[in-house]
Amino acid sequence: MTKLLLIIIDGVPYRNWRRLFGNLEGWVEHGDAQVRRMRSVLPSTSASCYASIHTGVPPQEHGIWTNGGIKRLEFPDIFSELTKAGKTTGAVTHSYWSEFFNRAPFDVVRDIEYDEPGGPITHGRFHTMAGYNLINQMTPSDFDLFGTLTRLCEVKSIDYGIYHSCTLDSMGHRFFHDCQEMDHACFLMDATLAPFIQRWRDNGYEVIVTADHGQDDRGHHGGTTEDQRDFAFYYFGDAKLPPQDVVLDQLALAPSILTRMGVPVPATMKAKSFFS
Repeated sequence: MTKLLLIIIDGVPYRNWRRLFGNLEGWVEHGDAQVRRMRSVLPSTSASCYASIHTGVPPQEHGIWTNGGIKRLEFPDIFSELTKAGKTTGAVTHSYWSEFFNRAPFDVVRDIEYDEPGGPITHGRFHTMAGYNLINQMTPSDFDLFGTLTRLCEVKSIDYGIYHSCTLDSMGHRFFHDCQEMDHACFLMDATLAPFIQRWRDNGYEVIVTADHGQDDRGHHGGTTEDQRDFAFYYFGDAKLPPQDVVLDQLALAPSILTRMGVPVPATMKAKSFFS
């Protein structure tokens, strides 16, 4: 039975993944991981991408256009389909994910942490970044959040888990991606993530490390340029990916995960799985 973790590092353009994440690239060079380019939906806005990542439905259908107006989505998604199949799910993410896939609006006392056997998110651990601005970024420690996800794996025995970090997206909006500050931030994220990947693999999980969208030289995303839309997709597991010159479709991520985990893909997810 396949167990899988999806690690979303928000807002990193493809070129910075490939030049600054030395541990991930080292696993690729050593033959332990595969890497491809993936392209986001449009608009390449965070909430729009989050909704599409888990439903396999484009913004033009799910109706999430910006980071405002967050609502409970009515489409089948990875959490709902896995829970229906009897699998246990976990999320360590921004609160938007709870609102999209469990209930909205987000109540910080009720929803900051929950364990609900009926799902669709079985074990939720969330953060809000309330008070965020460019100077006071309000991002929690990724080291702590990686630990929280690992605890769900080892104590709650989740079959599927998602992790979402806004750290590099927030720093990119402040500093832009072509600077010393971002070089160092990407280096630290890679170094912090590496031992957890090893532990997750040792615990029997396949691991995907990717982004929701990229970010351009002015710290922007939402539009159509390659830096705004394209990011890397790293896969640690036994399935094969398409040839190197194939750009993966973000809408194919949800059906690919469900297929990999042996769960039927709902009719609303029209993109074909890229795993073989």
